[in-house]
Amino acid sequence: SWKRTLTVILASRAPGGTRTAAITGGYVALVQALRATPPYDSGAKLPLLDSVVAVSVGIVEGRPTLDLDYKQDFAAAVDMNVVMTGDGRFVELQGTGEEATFDADELAAMLALARRGVAQLTQLQTAALAM
Repeated sequence: SWKRTLTVILASRAPGGTRTAAITGGYVALVQALRATPPYDSGAKLPLLDSVVAVSVGIVEGRPTLDLDYKQDFAAAVDMNVVMTGDGRFVELQGTGEEATFDADELAAMLALARRGVAQLTQLQTAALAM
């Protein structure tokens, strides 16, 4: 069921942070809810352009880090949430120098990690929706 799938994504597969988990799992729940309503329950094409995924990245102990847990998020010098479509287009970038500033190279490293995380979560969304 869509509730079980959402629970799995939110509880064990989601990136750090409730906002990123809500976006990533919310997309799966949306697709499953649409599939249960007319006319989409009969196989009509869903009115969605692409999937959406959110991840957290940051700089922790001087290193760019993907999928910050609570402890890392609290200790991060820089904290960023990245929301992207399944095909790799940006929806939102929200980054803050919590304890330090960051330069263009560090930003590029965090964005590279975010893209990798988005690709992995997009695959998990696809697998969850194939159930």
